[in-house]
Amino acid sequence: MPNVLMLHPPLPLSFWSFHETLAMTGKKALLPPLGLLTAAALLPREWNIRLVDLNVRPLTEADWDGIELLFVSGMLVQRESLLGLLREAKARGVLTAAGGAYPTTAPDEVLEAGCDFLIQGEGETTIPELVAAIAAGQTSGRFVCTDKPALAGSPPPRYDLIAPGDYESMSLQTSRGCPFACEFCDIVSLFGRIQRHKTPEQVIGELEAIRQLGFRGTVFVADDNFIGNRPRAVAMLSRIIQWQARHGEPFDFITQASINLGQDVALIDLLTAANFSYVFVGIESPDNDVLTAARKHQNVRNPLLDSLRAINANGLSVIGSFILGMDGEKAGAGQRMQAFAEAADLPWVMVNVLRALPLTALWDRLKAEGRLHDGIEESGWDALTNFTPQRPIEAIFAEQLAALSALYAPGAYLGRAFRATLAMRPTRSSRPGAAPKKKADPALAVPQQNRSPDVTPLLRLIWRQGLAGEARWQFWRQLALVAWRNPSRLRRYIVLCGMGENLFSFVRHLRAQAESRR
Repeated sequence: MPNVLMLHPPLPLSFWSFHETLAMTGKKALLPPLGLLTAAALLPREWNIRLVDLNVRPLTEADWDGIELLFVSGMLVQRESLLGLLREAKARGVLTAAGGAYPTTAPDEVLEAGCDFLIQGEGETTIPELVAAIAAGQTSGRFVCTDKPALAGSPPPRYDLIAPGDYESMSLQTSRGCPFACEFCDIVSLFGRIQRHKTPEQVIGELEAIRQLGFRGTVFVADDNFIGNRPRAVAMLSRIIQWQARHGEPFDFITQASINLGQDVALIDLLTAANFSYVFVGIESPDNDVLTAARKHQNVRNPLLDSLRAINANGLSVIGSFILGMDGEKAGAGQRMQAFAEAADLPWVMVNVLRALPLTALWDRLKAEGRLHDGIEESGWDALTNFTPQRPIEAIFAEQLAALSALYAPGAYLGRAFRATLAMRPTRSSRPGAAPKKKADPALAVPQQNRSPDVTPLLRLIWRQGLAGEARWQFWRQLALVAWRNPSRLRRYIVLCGMGENLFSFVRHLRAQAESRR
């Protein structure tokens, strides 16, 4: 019965760090490590498993006591910390296992750092093989998932290994895979174009497990494309709507979806009825020729602006993402992205610089063209990209910084949040003659464990934006107008204002980073 230490490496500062929100709410991390929680569920229940999220607290000497197997998982951005954990475990004489996106796509680096058991691909196939190898007394092995396992037999994540009060949001996954094949995306190679799904019963069971922990609030549905199979999405949403009503709507949701959602108001209505509030959409570029070259065909079939406005108007706030540095891109792309975001009234916008990922069509093409870099320096402009773009890299990063600086000037951000909120239809419950929301069944009540004071974040927001902020008069004027013209969306507007604090801080960090490179 091995003693297993599962570690989630620290994440570097990024668009998703949300340090300001965490400071306001008193939470320690944005999301729990869903991959590790799923891997833990695939290990024998009788094994002694301890999970430490290094984004919640630092590793201590006591954590290593009696440990026989270290299990780490992470993404490319966690590369350095993951490799360091493997090296430390080997120095202590502890067996090591590694899986997840980064070990799957860069196995040689992980093995060189001292990984004994390498897991490549999805755990439903590989982790049982790992367990069998350990039971047989093996001390090393490589387990490669060569198929796309059905998710109907995937166990619920081990949410019992974490403290819900540590996290701003929780997470679960209902499907894997995406029907589209964008050149730069590794989802197709990792999870396939034919979506595989958990059953509605499985998902409801996971929601109930999160509720039983006492968590209330936002749940991130970590699907690659939640609407990739429409009939499945409709069936899933119908069950979630019923469950939410019975339990007093304990959760609101965020997920990822393709832009074709904007052509399907009926599906948007189902999402909002289930209490989905935000959706991440990959816009990538306002230039159709660039999108076509990158095989992002779904983004050119209908006008992008119309689709994004339809999603927002019907109750879903859009988190938009752009990519600079793609082939065929003309000078001034960053400015066009900024203008597009303003025209679409997208408050929450990412502007990334393209990086070629292993196992993608882009990686293969750039390698064949001799444009893929080896041994990238850790400093300088090339630190954030790994290929030679068609435009000067200095110009690309300058456009990124200029676009983000303009987008996250407080007045500009608050203006987009204001316009997006006014353009959004009122909530269902605020409509004349709407039936009151059903109360939760008292017999199903579970004490809330992740409660944070609602007043404290609001007071901090008022101080930062309403008193000390450079756009304070705009803040108060827009707050009053939203309360008057679309009062049922006032809370959404306040949340968007609060999210801006994270983005203002992140852009200040990027500017300081750019200064250090001069």
